[in-house]
Amino acid sequence: MSTDQTRTTHFGFKTVDEGEKAGLVHGVFSRVASKYDIMNDLMSLGIHRVWKDAMMDWLAPRPGQKLLDVAGGTGDVAFRFLKRAPGASATVCDMTESMLIEGQKRAEAEDMADRLKWVVGDAMALPFEDNTFDVYTISFGIRNVTRIPDALREAYRVLRPGGRLMVLEFSQIPNDMLQSLYDAYSFNVIPVMGQIVADDRDSYQYLVESIRKFPTQEIFASMIREAGFERVKYRNLSMGIAALHSGWKI
Repeated sequence: MSTDQTRTTHFGFKTVDEGEKAGLVHGVFSRVASKYDIMNDLMSLGIHRVWKDAMMDWLAPRPGQKLLDVAGGTGDVAFRFLKRAPGASATVCDMTESMLIEGQKRAEAEDMADRLKWVVGDAMALPFEDNTFDVYTISFGIRNVTRIPDALREAYRVLRPGGRLMVLEFSQIPNDMLQSLYDAYSFNVIPVMGQIVADDRDSYQYLVESIRKFPTQEIFASMIREAGFERVKYRNLSMGIAALHSGWKI
C-alpha cells in the first residue's frame, strides 16, 4: 500500500506529493490573507457576493441552527447565515490562522461575537464530535483540499441526521466558447491583478490553475453521493463559472 509520501496530487498544474499540498496551500492563503476580500471583489467584479447570497437563498437558514463553515476564511458565509437566522450560531473553521484573524477584524465579527467561534482546523480531520452541526458549508475551499473524498466524509460525520451540506465552488462552463473566453480572462488578467494589488502573482496563478483542476459538476455530485449524502443536486451560477451543490444526511 502506498504511503502519503509516494502518493501524488495536484497543486495547480504542478504534481506534488500529497504530504506537501496542505503546506503549499497554507502558504498561499497566509500570503494573500490581508488582501483576500478586496481581491475577491476585483476578480469577480463583486459577483461572488451575489453567489453567496444565492447560497443563502437555497440554504434558507433557520433560527437556532448550528453552522459549520469550513475553509471559512474571513467569515463571509457565516456572517450571512447569522443575519438570516436569529438565535443561530456559527463556527468558522480554516487551516490558515491569518485568514481567521482577518475575519475577526471585520465589524460583523464584533457585532456577532456571542454567536461566533473561530477554529483552526483541517477539512480532512475536523476537530469536532460526530453529529454536531445542522449545516455544513464550504465556499471556494474544497478545491484546495488534498483529498476531497476525505473532506466530504468528514462533513457527513459532523452533521446531525437531517443535516445539510452546501458547497459553493468555481466550476466548468458547459459551453466551450464561453469557457475559452473565461480562461483567457482568468489566466491573463487575474495573476496580473494579484501582482498589482497583493504583490503576489504566483498565489493567484495557483488559484486560477486550481479552478481548472476541479471536477465537473456531475463528477463532483457523484463524489458527494459516494460520501453518503442523499438528495444531491446542483445549480449553476453565472452560466457555470461557479456552482452550488447541496446534499442531505438522511
